[in-house]
Amino acid sequence: MAHLRSRRRLALAVPVVLSLTASLGFLPAAASAAPATATAAEQQAADAPVLAYVVNTKADHRTIAKVKRAIAAADGEIVIAYEKIGVIVVRSANGDFAKTLREVPGVQSAGATRTAPLAPAGTTDAGSAEYLTAADAAKLKAASAKTPGSEPLEADQWDLRAIGADKAAKINPGSRNVTVAVIDTGVDDTHPDLAPNFSTSQSANCFGGAPDTTPGAWRPYTADDYHGTHVAGEIAAARNGVGVAGVAPGVKVSAINVTDPANGLFYAEAVVCAFVFAADHGVEITNNSYYIDPWMYNCMDDPDQRAIVDAVNRAQLYAQRKGTLHFASAGNSNHDLASDAIDDTSSPNDTTPVPRTIDPSECFDLPTQLPGVVTISATGSENLKSYYSSYGKGVVDVAAPGGDSRYQLPDTPSKNGRILSTMPNGEYAWLQGTSMASPHAAGVAALLKSKHPWLPPAALQALLKAQANNPGCPASYDQNGDGTQDATCEGGRQVNGFYGHGIVDALRAVK
Repeated sequence: MAHLRSRRRLALAVPVVLSLTASLGFLPAAASAAPATATAAEQQAADAPVLAYVVNTKADHRTIAKVKRAIAAADGEIVIAYEKIGVIVVRSANGDFAKTLREVPGVQSAGATRTAPLAPAGTTDAGSAEYLTAADAAKLKAASAKTPGSEPLEADQWDLRAIGADKAAKINPGSRNVTVAVIDTGVDDTHPDLAPNFSTSQSANCFGGAPDTTPGAWRPYTADDYHGTHVAGEIAAARNGVGVAGVAPGVKVSAINVTDPANGLFYAEAVVCAFVFAADHGVEITNNSYYIDPWMYNCMDDPDQRAIVDAVNRAQLYAQRKGTLHFASAGNSNHDLASDAIDDTSSPNDTTPVPRTIDPSECFDLPTQLPGVVTISATGSENLKSYYSSYGKGVVDVAAPGGDSRYQLPDTPSKNGRILSTMPNGEYAWLQGTSMASPHAAGVAALLKSKHPWLPPAALQALLKAQANNPGCPASYDQNGDGTQDATCEGGRQVNGFYGHGIVDALRAVK
């Protein structure tokens, strides 16, 4: 979730999409003309859009072999089969592909992962960062110089001080045996604040559903795809006398790029790939500051959306069993995820949205509402829930600084309520969102993992919650002062809908 959870919608030039598509055996429409004697049915089939699918089966070799034959018979082409979790990623132009596969014995769910065909789309950039200017940098450097041992721009990092990360770094900055994978838009590992802690061996590009570990494949497609680089800096920007500092400046960070270069969206097959890749490459923690497109909420009564939930859940549970703990942002719609009904007006977001009212107990924000995933809400500089942050008792696990430039302005040189972090090409900028809250919590968990390396994911999550500081529900949450509550917090000082078990504490993590 980027700036108001929409900053990730960007595109790459068309030629890259075509070359990747062709390499998987699918040519652009212009290159696959039907023969002159083609029948109307054959012409219609030739012009049919190619969609991506996930087919979920019993995870045994005999069943998977049978399902693979059924996929071929239904005009599907397998991109990759994750046999250990029973998930097969397929592309097909057969409009009845999913329906046909659902009838195959051993197939437990099957569905399209998108509503738009696999073809280039236009840019839908819906947000912008506030870049650090030279004048701002000079002011921040002068202010930071007054604090011995601080980074040049740290005077504006109110978020580190809010969770004690500045003090924690002096005790234990984190272990290089711990890696946090940023599953996002890619990370610029050449940034001087990220290069010292970057792990290339645990990085990849998962666009399309299969991992590409070609050197640099994990980087952003363009400088506008800055979301992942910003997130990475919040976690592990080095304390090296350059720029900013991360919550856990001694741990390693890796990048798994899961965005579609055509439209910047995060599709299920890429996220399945990311979770499996992270688990198989020894990643201890993943950060997931996004929701899986094209559905803001995936409803179990829809066969396509059910298949998406099934595939992604299999992958993230596999990673948990291998020792990986996942963090995910709660969302920037100010939705109560524990309510009876939510209006979803943005789904599907890769074609034409159809407004619907969903039941959040049957329709899930992925991956944040999957079992075992740590769900993070956002706070501002006054330790109040950020105005945009989604929430919900029993859904939010912990809270962390995500910024609030509207109602919570810090006493810093810039007075900027957002989060300052790294950007591509060696730059820095402010962003806000639950996208920024999740990496703060992931960074604290990395510190805990550094101190307690043998803790499995469930125990690590429990300790994170036990150390959190819960301010309790505010007496009033009328941010704009119009006399109407902007959100309703349910619960008490132990657990509530705004902060879960509380705001994470980096200093307690290292003591």
